[in-house]
Amino acid sequence: MTMSEARPRGGRLPRLARRAQLLDAARQVFVAVGYHAAAMDDIADRAGVSKPVLYQHFPSKLELYLALLDATCDGLVDAVRAALASTTDNQQRVAATMRAYLDFVSDEDGTFRLVFESDLTGEPAVRERVDRVAHQCADAIADVIQEDTGGPREQALLLAAGLAGTAQVTARWWLSSEGSIGRDEATRLLTTLAWRGLRGFPRAE
Repeated sequence: MTMSEARPRGGRLPRLARRAQLLDAARQVFVAVGYHAAAMDDIADRAGVSKPVLYQHFPSKLELYLALLDATCDGLVDAVRAALASTTDNQQRVAATMRAYLDFVSDEDGTFRLVFESDLTGEPAVRERVDRVAHQCADAIADVIQEDTGGPREQALLLAAGLAGTAQVTARWWLSSEGSIGRDEATRLLTTLAWRGLRGFPRAE
């Protein structure tokens, strides 16, 4: 990271504003080089603060990474929940959910890599968060499936995990295709794939 990329050092900011600034700088560094290659010096330079200021807010690189990961995981879960709540039409719910994953991976900040492509999944605290976001998304989808079908929770969770897994894997595949398929068309294709399976489970009377 060059000095030209670093922000000029500024005055004091309110604590929450400073924290947001540091997290933004950390996101840029972690996404660019991964956890292991990132240095707190680089993050401080990127934020335009001294390293002691950075350590006042985040006592270690791992704590900084986990704070950023928490915010990113919460963002995906909130997006999936919002997609499911956006309509009562189940086919449109599937479409909105697929779109939420496509939007998540295509965000210019690249933070999806912290969740789906972390180089620190051997760290238990990171693994726990990555697993938790998968379970929370599946739980949200399972709530809708179970309410509509009236089936056992275990079956609803299995179907939900399949839908969420399909959305995640195909969204990342779509991103790697470098725009050969537009986002709207990708949403349509994935919705068609998922809906043809899900509609085979009848709604409860």
